[in-house]
Amino acid sequence: MAKRDAVFPANRHALYEEHGYSAAIRSDRLLFVSGQVGSREDGSPEPEFAEQVRLAFANLEATLLAAGCGFDDIVDLTTFHTDPENQFETIMAVKSKIFTEAPYPNWTALGVNWLAGFDFEIKVIARIPD
Repeated sequence: MAKRDAVFPANRHALYEEHGYSAAIRSDRLLFVSGQVGSREDGSPEPEFAEQVRLAFANLEATLLAAGCGFDDIVDLTTFHTDPENQFETIMAVKSKIFTEAPYPNWTALGVNWLAGFDFEIKVIARIPD
């Protein structure tokens, strides 16, 4: 059985070691990215919500780049929100700056009641380009 091919961004944040998970796993031509949150390098949450969302996307981008991917390679996107009704407008403002034209990735948004001190998390599956 093959070992997991783990991918980490250049500036790994403390949450990977603290919670024992990889930023992403490469499998054949797909990249499965763990949920990315708006954490600072020390693993603490960014307190301002809009900045937390922007930082989560920045952490996601760093992980994608470490695997040779970018936002255009995302095929499936799942987001988790602690207060979807009140957060949606802010999330859409950030998301629309990243995904500017069709075809957009698949997107599933889920309301949750706990994200370990965070208010937003984003998880993706991306294709690994040639």
